[in-house]
Amino acid sequence: MTTARQAPEARAASIMAVARELLREVGYENFLPSEVARRCGISEGLVYRYFPTKRHLLSRVAEEWFAEMLLLEPALEHVHGTYARLRYVIAHDLEVIRKEPALTRYLYLELRPSPDYRGSRAHELNVRFTSIVQKVIEEGIAAGDFRPDVDPRMVRDLVFGAIEYRTWGYLRGERPFPLDATADEITDVIYRGIVATPTG
Repeated sequence: MTTARQAPEARAASIMAVARELLREVGYENFLPSEVARRCGISEGLVYRYFPTKRHLLSRVAEEWFAEMLLLEPALEHVHGTYARLRYVIAHDLEVIRKEPALTRYLYLELRPSPDYRGSRAHELNVRFTSIVQKVIEEGIAAGDFRPDVDPRMVRDLVFGAIEYRTWGYLRGERPFPLDATADEITDVIYRGIVATPTG
């Protein structure tokens, strides 16, 4: 893919697309901006003109990824029932991890632990994404499906902690995970733990 004669915005988008594909292939540890430049048919200096550092380039790729994940919101509007909505969000996140293990590893190991992550655009988008689970829990409480004493933020943390733990072997390249069974398992544990006690 050559970006030599593209307009600036299109060139930056092309560089990011190539960077994302390279990241999928080699992982963060072996990612080189010089290889991105070679595949784009431009100089390495031109890559750095748009993205001053490797970290800046990959952070922009992550931001684009988070924005894609937020497309879950309109789709979720067509899912009805508290259990089904919770499972849908959990299954969606598992599918994202399965499709983008290299980006997920970058998020967990490099981007998220960085002191400048909080307050960044990537952090803002990630908070918006994880807040979708919190909203589902709040709606479940309002509907009387979940106990009124449940803290939606704590449940959100439990959901994403469980997802991270159950997929870590896959992210290390050790073993795949069954998406549907994992989504069922996590949803069942969370749902049963906070479901409202039937009355009468």
